[in-house]
Amino acid sequence: MTKKTLILCLFILIKFALHYVIIAPEYDLHRDEYLHLDQGKHLAWGYLSVPPFTSWVSYVILLLGNGAFWVKFFPALFGACTLVVVWKAIEQLGGGLFALILGATAITFSVLMRINMLYQPNSADILGWTLLYFCILNYLKTEQNKWLYMAALAFGFSFLNKYNIVFLVAGLIPALLVTKNFKIFKNSALYFAAFLALLIILPNLIWQYQNNFPVIFHMKLLAKSQLVNVDRLDFLKEQLLYFLSSIFVLIAAFVALFAHPAFRKYQVFFWSLVFTLSLFTYLRAKGYYAIGLYPIFIAFGAAYLEYLFQNRLIWLRPVSILVIIAMFIPIFRVAFPIKSPSEIAENSKPYQNLGLLRWEDGKDHELPQDFADMLGWKELAQKVDAEYAKIQDKKHTLVLCDNYGQAGAINYYSKFKDIQAVTMNADYINWVPLDEEIKHIILVQNADDDDPERNKEKPLFQTIHRIGRIESPYARERGASIYVLLDAKVSINAILKNDIEENRWH
Repeated sequence: MTKKTLILCLFILIKFALHYVIIAPEYDLHRDEYLHLDQGKHLAWGYLSVPPFTSWVSYVILLLGNGAFWVKFFPALFGACTLVVVWKAIEQLGGGLFALILGATAITFSVLMRINMLYQPNSADILGWTLLYFCILNYLKTEQNKWLYMAALAFGFSFLNKYNIVFLVAGLIPALLVTKNFKIFKNSALYFAAFLALLIILPNLIWQYQNNFPVIFHMKLLAKSQLVNVDRLDFLKEQLLYFLSSIFVLIAAFVALFAHPAFRKYQVFFWSLVFTLSLFTYLRAKGYYAIGLYPIFIAFGAAYLEYLFQNRLIWLRPVSILVIIAMFIPIFRVAFPIKSPSEIAENSKPYQNLGLLRWEDGKDHELPQDFADMLGWKELAQKVDAEYAKIQDKKHTLVLCDNYGQAGAINYYSKFKDIQAVTMNADYINWVPLDEEIKHIILVQNADDDDPERNKEKPLFQTIHRIGRIESPYARERGASIYVLLDAKVSINAILKNDIEENRWH
């Protein structure tokens, strides 16, 4: 094994090790993770918010025991693969050992650690962007058509993971047109590669068509409820924060694409960045949507700095690596839930200064939203279990929740593995079990519920009472109430079927 390979393996080990220590034990899994894990129990070619790839990974996690170790393993794995692709890109650009170490350090100690912390499609999405750019880099270098087919595979994989990859292509096409690389459009292999990509994504497109294109419904809902609160200037500011500790590497990359003769033929990457960022800014996209743009620039910057840091400047090589680590330490202290919720709330100023306390509702809170989304779930499941255990007729009992986080958390933490908690929210609307007549319901309602007395349900059940609520002080779900509704007087199945039709996307 060569020295380079040993060093790469060391970075991969560091990557995995960090992801098992950056979350304090006071936290549960994240609300989105529960939804994605439940998707693995209901395999399909698409879902309301995401394509099918994540559900395939969830199915593997389920086969492995569905433990938290594996939930954290796969996003870390995708992050490690991103690191490897950047490493290979540096090699393709002629970078030596220093450039490889610099690039690996910049990737390891960056926003990717935060992204890879959670089991969401984002980790594989960034890997897909980096892979696609890597294939384009190799094509521009060699003009071998095989790299166009590899790019098609990368696009297909990415599309089946998250539709975000479309924005990369939307920026890449005009970038190719305005540079000397427009001749790629005269290459017939490009269109055969595009056809290959279409074949890969076709099952999902067919699923979208058969289900009235839920992705459009989801995007409209997202724009109305979340993206409307996104400030365009804040979006651009966030781009500077993601690789703040290695910002000088990115700056070097931008300079290199115009100043370094060996890299000028790769200027398409710069213009691709400009076009995609412009599109995201116009659409008020969330800042993290664009993170996949940057890993390839880390490769360019690392290779160029190695070229610059020679002779009298060679002392800057170890200094640059130490600078990245030193600058990342203060970021690490606030960007990760390494402290308990109470410690963070008591010393919240650093988090506020970085804008980490701003939630999707546009308001500041005590904890970063992702941290608050990892609290209160075990408590909820335990309280629901306590009531579920008292009901003898479990066959005709339904756990109905207000949102997907509640339903998924109950399914994950409950000691009753057949509990099947559902909601009219997200993909759970397709998973409501109506084969048996429902006679009893354990109902979970958000804290802002406008009917705490359950006047709507009183005519429908013999007995209704509240059995508790989420007390975790810093949980986003704090105040969510749990009710038990026993002995239905009417057909609950008929009511639920009507609710499903009213809430289903159209």
